[in-house]
Amino acid sequence: MKPALLLSCLTAATLAAEPPTIPAVETAMKEAIGAKEIAGSVTLVANKEKTLHLAANGLADIGDTTPMKEDAMFWIASMTKPVTGTVVMMMQEAGKLSVDDPVSKFIPEFKGLKDAAGHPVEVTIKQCLTHSAGLSEVSAEESGDVKTLAELMPMIAAKPVQFAPGSKWQYCQTGINTAARVVEVVSGESLPDFLDKHLFQPLGMTDTTFYPTPDQVKRIATSYARTGTGDLEKAGLLFLGNKPISSRDRYPRANGGLFSTAGDYVKFARMILNGGELDGRRYLKEASVKQMTGVQSGDLVTGFTPGNGWGLGWCVVREPQGVSAALSPGSFGHGGAYGTQVWIDPVKERIYLLMVQRSNFPNSDASDVRKAFQEAAR
Repeated sequence: MKPALLLSCLTAATLAAEPPTIPAVETAMKEAIGAKEIAGSVTLVANKEKTLHLAANGLADIGDTTPMKEDAMFWIASMTKPVTGTVVMMMQEAGKLSVDDPVSKFIPEFKGLKDAAGHPVEVTIKQCLTHSAGLSEVSAEESGDVKTLAELMPMIAAKPVQFAPGSKWQYCQTGINTAARVVEVVSGESLPDFLDKHLFQPLGMTDTTFYPTPDQVKRIATSYARTGTGDLEKAGLLFLGNKPISSRDRYPRANGGLFSTAGDYVKFARMILNGGELDGRRYLKEASVKQMTGVQSGDLVTGFTPGNGWGLGWCVVREPQGVSAALSPGSFGHGGAYGTQVWIDPVKERIYLLMVQRSNFPNSDASDVRKAFQEAAR
C-alpha cells in the first residue's frame, strides 16, 4: 500500500474511533470553564441507538492539572432518585407492591406515624416518590452512625409529618429512602444488591455504585466551590462527613448516594427512552415507564424551576421555560446537588447528560451552565 493511501486509511480509522462531538456544546463548556464556573465537564447526547456527542473538557483536578476524561466518575447525587423510582416500579410489576399502598403495610414503624397534633397519619409509596408525603427530614448529625436503610426508618417515623400527606409538594429526601426500604422489604435484598443484580450488572453499568472501590475513587472528579473572588476551591461531598469515599460504613442513600459516569448513566437513560427495554432485555413494561415518567403530583406546584410536575422519582417538564426551554413538553429527568443533570426528551428521542462537580451553584437546577449546555445540545 502506498504511504499516502496508508496515511489516509489510518486517519479515517482514527476519526472513526473518536466519539462524535457537537462543537457548540464544547464551546459552551469551555466558556464555563474559562469563567471559572466549573473546573471541567463530561457531556453526552444520545438517541435510542447511539451516542451523538461525547466530550470531556477542562480538569478533573485543578491542583495537579489532571485532565477530565470521558470515563471520569462523578457523585451524581439526586440523579439517584430516578433509579430508585425504577426499582419501585420493578417491584410493582412483580406484584410485590402497588405505589398506592400505604408505607405502613411494609414498614411497621410507620403504623405509629403522626402529625404535629398527634393524630395518626398514613403516607403512600406514591407520595414518598412525588415529594408530597410531608415526612420530616433526618439530619446528617442524627443519622451519622446509621449503616442501613432499616436503621433509618424508626428515625423517620418518629418525627411528625410537616403537612397533610398529598396536600403540597416539598422536596423530601426521607420519602425516597423510605420507598427504597420498601423495595428491600418486599425483595428480601439490600438496595445495593438489588440494584447490582437486577439493573446495573444486566445494563453493564460497572461504574455505578454507592461504594466506589479505591481504583474508582481515583477517577472521581474533584468537587469545587466558587469563592467570592471568583476562584474555585476544593469542596467536600455533603454526606461523607469525615469518612473516605470508599468507606462502606454508611447507609445506601437512595435519595442521592450514587456515583456514576456519563457512559454508565446513559445506558440506564437509553433503557428508559426505549420504553423499558435495552439490547433485547426488558426491565420494565412500557406502561410502567409511562406511569413513572408522567406527572403523578396532580396540580401541586412543584420546584425547583417553573413549569414542572413530578413523576415517581422523576421531574417532568410540563411547560418548557428558562433552563428547560430547549426541551419538549413531557421531557423528564433529574438534577444533582453538584450540578449534574439528565434530561430525556421523548419527542426528540434524545438523552442529554451533563456531568460537573460544583458545590455552590445558587440553584443547581437553574444554573447558567445547565442552560448553556441544553441550548447548545438542542
